[in-house]
Amino acid sequence: MNKVIATTAGAVADVPHGASIAVGGFGLVGVPEALIDALLEQGAGDLETVSNNLGTDGFGLGVLLSAGRIRRTISSYVGQNKEFARQYLAGELEVELTPQGSLAERMRAGGAGIPAFFTPAGVGTQVADGGLPRRYAPDGSVALASPPKETREFDGEAFVLERAIVTDFALVHAWKGDRHGNLVFRKSARNFNPPAAAAGRITVAEVEELVEPGEIDPDAVHVPGIQVQRVVHVAVTAPKKIEKTTLRETRS
Repeated sequence: MNKVIATTAGAVADVPHGASIAVGGFGLVGVPEALIDALLEQGAGDLETVSNNLGTDGFGLGVLLSAGRIRRTISSYVGQNKEFARQYLAGELEVELTPQGSLAERMRAGGAGIPAFFTPAGVGTQVADGGLPRRYAPDGSVALASPPKETREFDGEAFVLERAIVTDFALVHAWKGDRHGNLVFRKSARNFNPPAAAAGRITVAEVEELVEPGEIDPDAVHVPGIQVQRVVHVAVTAPKKIEKTTLRETRS
């Protein structure tokens, strides 16, 4: 039951070339940056990532992207990352855009063994009708577009079918975890981490504080240990990053 791995390098050592990976985080918050850095050093490429966004330039998944290690991504938000936009428009990166709520539910459903579900999100748009550019050609034309999805009416309202997501691996960042893999997230760092943890066949959690089994109140557990296969303790010494700093003018 002891799921602790001594190092981040050891925790991701067996991630193969071409693996699919669900990654927690939202913007700069709750990102498993130590595991991502270890994966960068490990060398795996041709990866398919599932995450809300692909980090920012030089941070989070952005470091793997800049190194040319990500082939395809399923994401909701593509802002704040110039390299993401450049690779996408140049035809170097395949992107499956998914509404944020649908993305979270697709991962959660994958972990729950639910193959698909109907949702109203995206009905009447290219999300349901197809035609969203997934990959561009070098000349700027659309090389690959999203296909139409099945729609169905329930009680007079239209819904679109979304498939669940299950990945080879998942990387998440937690505030606290025990040796059995039970995890607790702190405030907004909870974000996409729980559904990402559910989606991975092998889920690796980096934790800021490692405790013994029984030290976490069962009512406080956000992700149960059954969904986590590896735990690695990471020391957080750098200050938390702020994506955009807004200062209010002071009045004399």
